Parts: sequence; structure tokens; C-alpha cells
Amino acid sequence: MRFAVIARVFGILLTVFSLTLLPPIGVSLWYEDGTHIAFTIAFAITLLTGLFMWLPVHDLKQDLRTRDGFVVTSLFWLILGSFGSLPLIISPQPDLSVVDSIFESISGLTTTGATTITGLDTLPPAILYYRQQLQWVGGIGVIVIALAILPMLGIGGMQLYKAEMPGPVKDTKLTPRIAETARALFVIYIVLTILCGIGYWWAGMTVFDAVGHAFSTVANGGFSTHDASMGFYAHNHAIMAIAIIFMLTAAINFGLHFVALSNRTLSHYWKDSEFRFYVMVTIGACGIIVGYLYASGTFDMQSSILHGVFQVVSIGTTAGFASESFALWPAFLPYILLLLGIMGACAGSTSGGIKSVRVMLIVKSGLRELNRLVHPNAVVPIKVNRKIVPSRVTDAVWGFFAIYILSFFVLTIIVMATGENFVTSFSTVASCLSNIGPALGDAAAHYGEVNEIAKCFLILAMLMGRLEIFTLLVLLTPAFWRH
Repeated sequence: MRFAVIARVFGILLTVFSLTLLPPIGVSLWYEDGTHIAFTIAFAITLLTGLFMWLPVHDLKQDLRTRDGFVVTSLFWLILGSFGSLPLIISPQPDLSVVDSIFESISGLTTTGATTITGLDTLPPAILYYRQQLQWVGGIGVIVIALAILPMLGIGGMQLYKAEMPGPVKDTKLTPRIAETARALFVIYIVLTILCGIGYWWAGMTVFDAVGHAFSTVANGGFSTHDASMGFYAHNHAIMAIAIIFMLTAAINFGLHFVALSNRTLSHYWKDSEFRFYVMVTIGACGIIVGYLYASGTFDMQSSILHGVFQVVSIGTTAGFASESFALWPAFLPYILLLLGIMGACAGSTSGGIKSVRVMLIVKSGLRELNRLVHPNAVVPIKVNRKIVPSRVTDAVWGFFAIYILSFFVLTIIVMATGENFVTSFSTVASCLSNIGPALGDAAAHYGEVNEIAKCFLILAMLMGRLEIFTLLVLLTPAFWRH
């Protein structure tokens, strides 16, 4: 383990991250909301810490090895999330505790979208802008790590896409070619954000809301500048349609967007097995949700389609915007939505969850076993994109799934042990571990009523979910620390 190399990377990360505290200062001065002092102090602390870590080792020219990559990837959101909480801790509004501030910051950076804040409509504009920006910054971090780093590390079956991914996924170390990948992905990310923001503004949002919601939509984060979330604009069908389009676009593997940009073709989208699987699941879920909302008399047909489709896309992409309080919907509907969020969207997107490609492989593997019961001697390969999937990948997927379920139940029991009821514990852990945001029970409206000990474990759940679980757990194994 080369700690000097790791310190250099985090020094650079913190120094760059400190620059993200400058736009909120400008917003604060523009709106004269008085929070610029908190952001200035946070900027100074973050910048000086970054320089303190970077300067002693700034001339080090070594690349990160795979082992170092695990450490950097694991600590990425925790360190940036902790420093990102400084403005929320220092600012007198929204008057959050240290735990709540860290929860809010990490929720933003991991694009979870779970919030402890109420009264968003009366918060200082700079704080509102900063929350949205946190998700946008986290979103590009998710994309770069998911497409450039995790496949190379071989995390839980993500190596399935090694051949298709741009970047250094075949190398034995993390080389500067990651910068090339990051630049291409960043261009796509910025273009999507600009188009989304223009769309929102054209449809009737203010410039401030359009920018803020574009940040959280493309990041599939779910933070809003209003307590009612997207329900604030539920009367505006154009805004709802634009949100659906861009949530789905951001939920598609950015590697496919990369190919579309490079080859100027769209045909490869439908050729991708994971994309087809995700689209079919989404359409099926829309049919069930919309049909039951209408049949149960919850809404008329138009409202059933509007809210049903919006919430399926919002929760299924793990964006977590709310057009309605779906926790109050009848019978099994809230739990279907939670299951969709647990599955998540495509690998290599800004969405959380298990990822559609893993669920697809689990389904294919299960069907193969059923086939083997009928034909014991048959050789039935599992294929994705017309290529046979190595057994090593399916083993990794099953291992990931087992650890995911085990982590889910253990964390649920722990949260219950802190005093929360079963529905609240079950749904908050599911939501945070899958980076969805909204939950049921006492956290249906916000997480402010959840006790602080439970929030600490929910922070851990958010980090585990965003880090694909294995990335974090591998640090706890003795073998990792042996030379």
C-alpha cells in the first residue's frame, strides 16, 4: 500500500472539490442571503487541507495500483461527503446537527436524495443550490468510477463489460488513460445537463429551479428546491415529461452514449441486452402501477398515467423525485416501487441499486437451472449481447447478490435495534442501500424523524450501495492488507 500516492490523489480531489464551494458563494451574494460566510470558511478549510495533503508529495509520478484503487474508491464519497457537510454545519440555516449535515452531504454526493431538511421553500437560495450541485458532482463521480475503475477492479460482475467499455479497463494499474475516459464522459454529462436545464426553463421553470433540477435529474439524485418535490410542478405536463425523458437517459449505460457519440448511431442501444431488459421491466411496471391506480379509484385515468409512469421511472432509475406521496398509495404499490429501485437501472449509469445487468444474469441463471432439471446433460450457456458469459462473472454476480441481501437484512435489524419500527427500518435501509431516497413509514416525507444512531448506519448503507458493496467490504479482509 503506497500511502503517499493515495494522499496525493486525495489532496488533488479535495483541492478540486474546494472549487465547487465557489459557485454557492456567488449565488449567496447575488441573492444576498447571508450564507456566503459559511461557504467561504468551508472553502478555506477544504482547500488548505487538500494543499496540505498534496504539496509534500506533489512531484510523485507513480500510478495507482489496483490495491490503491480500492482504497481511493472506498474513501472517495466518505471524505468528500465529510468536507461537503461543512457549509451545512457552519450555516445557521437550515440549522442541522453534525450527523444530519453529513447525512445530507453524503446523500447528495452518492445521489441517494434522502433528506433530513424540511421547509425547503424558505431556505436560503445558496443552500438550495449547493444541495443540487452536490448531486451533480456526485453523479459524474459515479459515472467515472463505474465505467473507468470498477470494471478493472472486477467488482461483483461489472467486469462483464470490460471489452465494451472505453478507458483502461484491461490494464493492471490505473493509468492516466482514465483521464481520457473521464473527459469523454464529462462532455456527455454536461451536454445532457444543459439540454435538461434548457428543457425545464422552456417548459416553465424559473432559471434557478431549472438549473437545480437539471443537476439532480441528470445525476438521478432526487433533491429538489421544493418540499413537494416534482409534485410542485405536477400541473405542468411538459415539465413532468422532460423529467421522465432525462431520468431515463441518465439511467442508460453511459458507455452506450459514448458509442452513440463516437459512431453517430442509435441502433446499438436496442442491441444491448441490459437496455432491452430494463425497458421491458419498466414498461411492465408502468402497466401494473397505472392499471391498479385507476382500477382502485385512486386517480382518474389521466392522473393514473401521469403519476404512475412518473413514479415508476423516478424510483426505477433511483432518482427519487415525488410527484405524489406514493407511500399512501393502496396495497402493494409502494413495495413494487421499492423493488424496482432495489433493482435499479443500467450499469455504468448514474442510477443506484443492484443494476439491471445483474438481475438479468440472475434470471438467466435461474432459468438455466430449471432447464437442467428437465435436461440434466444439456449444456446451456448464458449469453449477454450474443456473447457467452464466463462462469467467473456469474459467480461474482451471485456472490454480490448474496452479500447485498445479507447486508440488507443485517442493517435492517440494526436500524430496528435503534428504536425504529419495521416498515421504517426496512424501507430506509432498502432506499439508502439502493441509493433511491424516498422511503416508507416515519421517513415517508423526510428522514428528519429518524434517530441519529440509525442515520449513522444509513450513511454506511448509502456508501455501501454506491460503492457496489464489495469495494468497501474488501478493505475489511486481512488478505487485502498483507503485502
